[in-house]
Amino acid sequence: MNSTITTIARYLLGIAMLVFGANKFLHFMPQPELSEAAGTFMGALDGSGYIFPILGIIYIIAGLCLVLNKAVPFALIMLVPVSINIMAFHLTFDVANIAGAAVVTILNILLIYAYWDRFKTLFK
Repeated sequence: MNSTITTIARYLLGIAMLVFGANKFLHFMPQPELSEAAGTFMGALDGSGYIFPILGIIYIIAGLCLVLNKAVPFALIMLVPVSINIMAFHLTFDVANIAGAAVVTILNILLIYAYWDRFKTLFK
């Protein structure tokens, strides 16, 4: 794969994760309007008191790894369940706003493909 494309994808995903991770703690981005079902679901996650801080830490660690080009495969593996759950949330509750989730998932898949030589031994 073209290393320029890989580098751009890595930076885009890394910066996105840093911004969304910081937002989990600093709350500088407004919350989107949610349907009643989505609001109930997100309220339950928030009510647990630990899900969003853990997600914020995962986002920040993965984002730093991607931006600094250190332990990139580790960051990508950390983001697989995150990507799956973000897509599942939007497919279930908020299809109209799925674009951001799709971009994160596509970037993650693209980068896993680019780093496949680091992952293929896991599937032997």
